[in-house]
Amino acid sequence: MDKMIAVVLAAGAGKRMNSKVAKQYIELNEKPVLWYALQAFSQSELVSRIVLVVGHGEEDYVQKEIVDKYGFEKVALICEGGAERYLSVWNGLQAIRTAGLLEDVAQGMREDAPDGADTYIAIHDGARPFVTQQIIEDTLYAAKEYGACVAGMPVKDTIKIADEEGFAQATPKRDLVWAVQTPQVFEGQLIYSAYAKLISNLEELISKGVSITDDAMVVEHMTGEKVKLVKASYENIKITTPEDLILAKGILEGQ
Repeated sequence: MDKMIAVVLAAGAGKRMNSKVAKQYIELNEKPVLWYALQAFSQSELVSRIVLVVGHGEEDYVQKEIVDKYGFEKVALICEGGAERYLSVWNGLQAIRTAGLLEDVAQGMREDAPDGADTYIAIHDGARPFVTQQIIEDTLYAAKEYGACVAGMPVKDTIKIADEEGFAQATPKRDLVWAVQTPQVFEGQLIYSAYAKLISNLEELISKGVSITDDAMVVEHMTGEKVKLVKASYENIKITTPEDLILAKGILEGQ
């Protein structure tokens, strides 16, 4: 059975939440938002280890108040994130390599998996609490088949592409436009090499005004590999604003 390491990102400040508490630590039905993502990956038989990436100086707090308090035994590492999302991901990938987790998981899998089984990395936003076992399974097997995949859903609304002055410039076909979510899952060596190349060329990319918004973009631009879109759920929302928190409570009540 193919297994993966989950990198859960919880280093964001959450300025749009208008709260002194970072969004991933805000309580949702008496548990921090981050708890839900960690619980989902902890319960998955497909996940071998979890690497948690947190804000500067938050390592001890997260270890004591979340990992130890709720018994998340699969959390193998807690590391500090960076100023940007892509830097947090890179820190997580480096921590995995430094700790030898890639080799550890790969060796363990070769004992009970067919030849060619590999190690996969799932990158997930800690402020996205409603990832399900089905989403985790679907993205892993898509990554196994295609090497790279992202969870997402087709958009419901008509989308307009605006020009720099705020006028509608183009209307893409709605059935071809997706809202991208996480987890984003990749073959381990592919995502590590893509990020290594990104970091090596970072100054040049910044000078050209390239904005790195997700992991799929890193793989697409740095390796040329195609990334498969995998249907997830419209409930797999990211907690970003106070309105999202209200929606999240509604989702929980409906479960």
